[in-house]
Amino acid sequence: MTGEGEGESEDGQKSFKLLGILDIQKTPCARESLLHGAGGSLVAGLGHFLVTSRVKRSFDFGVAGFLLTTLGSWFYCRYSNARLRLQQRMIQDGIKNKVVYEGTSLDPSRRSDAGPARSS
Repeated sequence: MTGEGEGESEDGQKSFKLLGILDIQKTPCARESLLHGAGGSLVAGLGHFLVTSRVKRSFDFGVAGFLLTTLGSWFYCRYSNARLRLQQRMIQDGIKNKVVYEGTSLDPSRRSDAGPARSS
C-alpha cells in the first residue's frame, strides 16, 4: 500500500475519471474537448431557448451541441497531435541521417557543382 488516496495520481494531484474509466488528466485532448463541449452545449441550448422558448427541445439541442462540439474538438486535437508526431519523427530521421552521412560521398549537403575534371 502506497498511502495514496483513491483518485490521486503519483504526483499528488487529484485525478478525475469520467464514467469511472477515462482519466481526464492522463488522456491527451480529453480536458480541452470536454470544456469545448460544455461551451458548445451552453451556446446551442441557450441560443435555441432564446429563439423558441421551448425548454425540452432546447435541452435536446444542448445535448446535441455538447456531443458534436466534444467529438469535433477531440478529433481535431488528435489529428493535430498525430501530424505533429509525424513531423517530429521526420525531423529526427533527417538529423540521424545527417549525422550518419556527414563527410561521406553520400552527404546530400556536399554537392559537386563542378563535374569530373577534364583534361584538354
